[in-house]
Amino acid sequence: MQLHGKNIIGDHVSGRGAVTFQAVEAGTGEKLGPQFFEVTADEVDEALQLAANAFDDYRTMPPEKIAAFLAGIGEEIMAAGDELLHRANSETALPEPRLIGERARTVNQCKMFAELVREGSWVEARIDRAIPDRQPSPKPLLQRMLIPIGPVIVFGASNFPLAYSVAGGDTASALAAGNPVVIKAHPAHAGTSEIVGRAIQVAAAATGMPPGVFSMLHGQSTESGLRMVRHPAAKAVGFTGSLQGGRALFDAAAARPEPIPVFAEMGSTNPIFILPDAVEQHLDSLAKGLVQSVTQGMGQFCTKPGLVFGIRGNGWKALEELGGKLASEATPGTMLHAGIFNRFQQSSARAGDVANVRVLGKSSTKAGSSQAAPIFLATEAATFQQNRLLEEEMFGPATLMVNCGSTEELEEIARNLPGQLTATIRGTDEDLMRHQNLVRILEQKAGRLIFNGFPTGVEVCPSMNHGGPYPATTAVHFTSVGTAAIKRFARPVCFQNFPDAAVPVELRRQNVRKIWRLVDGHFTKDDF
Repeated sequence: MQLHGKNIIGDHVSGRGAVTFQAVEAGTGEKLGPQFFEVTADEVDEALQLAANAFDDYRTMPPEKIAAFLAGIGEEIMAAGDELLHRANSETALPEPRLIGERARTVNQCKMFAELVREGSWVEARIDRAIPDRQPSPKPLLQRMLIPIGPVIVFGASNFPLAYSVAGGDTASALAAGNPVVIKAHPAHAGTSEIVGRAIQVAAAATGMPPGVFSMLHGQSTESGLRMVRHPAAKAVGFTGSLQGGRALFDAAAARPEPIPVFAEMGSTNPIFILPDAVEQHLDSLAKGLVQSVTQGMGQFCTKPGLVFGIRGNGWKALEELGGKLASEATPGTMLHAGIFNRFQQSSARAGDVANVRVLGKSSTKAGSSQAAPIFLATEAATFQQNRLLEEEMFGPATLMVNCGSTEELEEIARNLPGQLTATIRGTDEDLMRHQNLVRILEQKAGRLIFNGFPTGVEVCPSMNHGGPYPATTAVHFTSVGTAAIKRFARPVCFQNFPDAAVPVELRRQNVRKIWRLVDGHFTKDDF
């Protein structure tokens, strides 16, 4: 495929801007063709107006047609073949096996949401029948369901060029809910984004979608993204990235004349709490698993454990020593792009420069190398509590081990942590029963609690919750992974005393779609 570098606006492409940029090969910094056109204000407006025009047609399409569109996206991504993998490898330095797995996840997400749309119960139909002779006042007929909200802006993520980008979970769930999507492609993998964007464009045409159902815009400047968020046609935003970037979008969306929700996932330190028996009984496997989790994908996962807490003792000292040894033996690697590498170098250096922070182990790199070196740091609870800097995420292959003097100190630290995507407890069943207070504290801090595992990796399934209290996300009530992600881009509407023919088919007396509905407080697939 010959890349054109232009913005995809509905069923056509556009490159009106005078400003261009190039993607670079992550490993060498070498520029990759073609030139990509920075989106102009007029092109942003055109894409959002097209999306607004497409909304009514798209949201009223039969569910089977929307499902066919989603499934078609997956098919077209697979049809892109090895060219997609090769370009993604060049732009991100992610190895081919990882990219093959990420492509499969992306395609499976599209299929998962297609099946969700076909089944239909996600609309949460609720019906309370009228009681006209109720005293002292009649009860009206009330029928409620979720409906789409309108054009959604999605920002591609740097660390997942496929699964969290152009056709990722935000896009798939927004489209599944019945909303047009306008993507802001990540400039670090602009070529990968174009290949996927063109796959969606082909799928939209093949399944008869309105032209504005999908657009993809390029831009290196922060202003291009802010312009999209501020556009009056935009009704919601999906974002995965840094706290600084997510907060800027959140603030811009809140400052609009009509504020809109921003569903931003902004990272996490994903603390691990290691209880005494775990250290005594599973030292070797614990140390190996921890180092593997920290260094997997060069630590460029939002669920990488960046903080590890335990209680001081001989077992903890042995874990520090072994963890440091294994970290020093870990293989350095190329990070996604120079910006992420530079920020990792700075954040890990700042943490290491704090008084009473020790380096347990750091792998070696060649002088002048741009490869990131895995590093394990350690400190005491008092130092950690006195330096808020140590709570900050080091996005990359680094972690800080913190030893506490008692269970009470462990709980105090947990209580003072900011919001997290995950929190992990390692221990025996007896440990867990003795530390139920810690569990209760962590329930208030994280969106997912893990026992005797490691947080790296997110299963895509209906019961997954990938979210958490601020600053992990801006919307604690929602998940960005799994079928429940669709609820971010829908809102409830209630019809009171409407005739049967005038309400959506999901709410009519005859349950023609055979979906689960809550009728007079009881779930049923029956007519009413």
